[in-house]
Amino acid sequence: MKITNDNLTSALNKVNQTDSQKKIASESAKPQPPKTEPATSSKDKMVSLFSRVGISPDMPLADSKQRRQVSERRKQILELQRIGNLQSILSIALSVSVAEREAESVDPDWFFAFAAMAENIYSPAMQELWGKIFAVEVSHPGSFSLRSLETLRALTQRDAKVFGKAVSIASRRQGDTVPRILVGYHQRKNWWSLLARPAPAQLNLSVYGLSYPDLLALIDMKLIFSSEIESGEFQPGQQTHWRCGAENFTLQAKQPGTALVYYKFTAVGAELYKLVARHDNSQYVEALRQTLSPAFEI
Repeated sequence: MKITNDNLTSALNKVNQTDSQKKIASESAKPQPPKTEPATSSKDKMVSLFSRVGISPDMPLADSKQRRQVSERRKQILELQRIGNLQSILSIALSVSVAEREAESVDPDWFFAFAAMAENIYSPAMQELWGKIFAVEVSHPGSFSLRSLETLRALTQRDAKVFGKAVSIASRRQGDTVPRILVGYHQRKNWWSLLARPAPAQLNLSVYGLSYPDLLALIDMKLIFSSEIESGEFQPGQQTHWRCGAENFTLQAKQPGTALVYYKFTAVGAELYKLVARHDNSQYVEALRQTLSPAFEI
């Protein structure tokens, strides 16, 4: 076969087309970076949040009729959301298993105050707390005061998480309903203490999840008292039994003049303590043992 210029050009074109096809196929076979959805802008978030309360930037408000329609629609949206909040809390309460202790009825004033506050709880995590409160109160009337409800109403989901950190390192003395966060001990000075090695520093709670700003926030929310407290002095040989999370321990002072140092929960904090899920913090308990061991048999 005679090769002409036309034949050569045609062959080269075929080769180039084949090479291009191979290149395209090769490139298409390479893993492509995942497509990312465009991030929602702050303005979109603003509009979305306000739409939940029946407000949009382009609402027709030209005349009184339109204003009335918008107002009625907004009232309906908010009322339906409040109804939905109460339904969610009731559903949670019905799923809670609490042993009934007495047949006494819930105080009507307590219930209507509870409902008025609970209808404005929108966070699912906070609704769970309110559902638990209602279940416990119905089974054991008088468990939660209106003062506790007022405090709880002011808590955000973030506040509840901070309180959960405190609950996870709180200890309760046997026979006492008020939790305490043990941080160390104090010993009355005597001639023997001058010869003994200095006691270790108190625990740094931030190492175990509860920072100083967290403590200040809990104090501001009136869930713990505003300063460290010293217990009464323990007599040598006197035993006290404690529980922190799933761990039990017994403390026995080695010498007179020894007292524990702790942060104490308020009455409201002690009531809410019963509702928050506790996560064991074995590192804190072990560090507490080491800190107290110079002054206590553990």
